[in-house]
Amino acid sequence: MIMGVVIGILVGVGLALLVAWYLTRSQPQEKPGVRAPSPPSFMKPVPQKAEKEEEEEAAVAPPQIDLNKPLQGKGPGTGLGRDPIADIAAGKSPEPKPEIKADTQFFVQTGVFNQRAEADAQKANLAMQGIQAQLSESAVEGNTVWRVRIGPFTSIEDTASTRSKLTILGIKPTVIRVNRS
Repeated sequence: MIMGVVIGILVGVGLALLVAWYLTRSQPQEKPGVRAPSPPSFMKPVPQKAEKEEEEEAAVAPPQIDLNKPLQGKGPGTGLGRDPIADIAAGKSPEPKPEIKADTQFFVQTGVFNQRAEADAQKANLAMQGIQAQLSESAVEGNTVWRVRIGPFTSIEDTASTRSKLTILGIKPTVIRVNRS
């Protein structure tokens, strides 16, 4: 039996070497009477350029483009918006952000689903990633939908870490602002 396995291996290696030798030795040849397919009708042949035309094109230098030209004549703070770094250096305080009422909450929504099973699957997927989510049932245009949300958060800035985790997981987060009153 061992002798049969050894003979089988030797015959297999020999055949492999024979095929490799044949393939490397024979070059693909054109068959007489067989033409290449013609190009599609929308492709037009490109006329060949004379050597003189090619030399003239090579001798002409491309025009120099000044990338700063659109910015010339504009001083700081004109046309490009305010410079917050210059404002800090000059001692100006930044403009106050609009106040958000204390009765405002923020949620990070990860999906809206027509079927509860899909919403449960999304919630379970988030739970496996260490993110606690909740389901909320709503009626939209006569249809029941289930929203998967994370939160509540007290400010948009608080949602940043959760949104970055979701983005890494391939989930597109949406910040929802809810007034409690």
